[in-house]
Amino acid sequence: MQQDPADSVHLWAELTEDQWRQRLSPEAFYVLRQKGTEVRYTGDYWSNKKLGSYVCAGCGTELFSSREKYDSGTGWPSFWAPADEKSVATAPDNSFFSRQTEVLCSKCDGHLGHVFDDGPAPSGLRYCINAVSLKFVEAPVKEGKEGKSEP
Repeated sequence: MQQDPADSVHLWAELTEDQWRQRLSPEAFYVLRQKGTEVRYTGDYWSNKKLGSYVCAGCGTELFSSREKYDSGTGWPSFWAPADEKSVATAPDNSFFSRQTEVLCSKCDGHLGHVFDDGPAPSGLRYCINAVSLKFVEAPVKEGKEGKSEP
C-alpha cells in the first residue's frame, strides 16, 4: 500500500530499497531512486497551469511553486527557481557521456531531474523536472468581494 508522501518519516536515508518500493509507484521509484527519466509529454504536470506548490513525491518537501513554473517547450515541468534554495541540492551527473547537473530533493535525496543555464530571467536557469517525482498541491481558492473565486 502506498503512503502519503507527507507522512512523518524522520530518517529518509535509512529507508531500504524495499521500503521505497512500497512507498512509491513503480514509475516514481524508477525516477526518484534509480535516477531514471520519464518520457517527455507523458507526465501529469508539464502543462499544468493551476496555482499551487509542487512537493517531492517521495517525502512531501515543498520543492517548486507555480509562480516560478514556465513552459520550456521540453515536455517536462520547468521552473526558473526552486521555492526555497535549501529544498533542492545539485550534483554533477556525467552519465551517458555528457556533463549535466542533477537536481535532488535535499531531504530524501530523490532524483528530480536536471538544471540547465538556458532558462528565462531573472535566474537564467531551467530546472527540468520529472513530473512523476512531484505531487501538486493546489492553492486554496478565496472568495473575492464580488463573489468571484481568486487564488
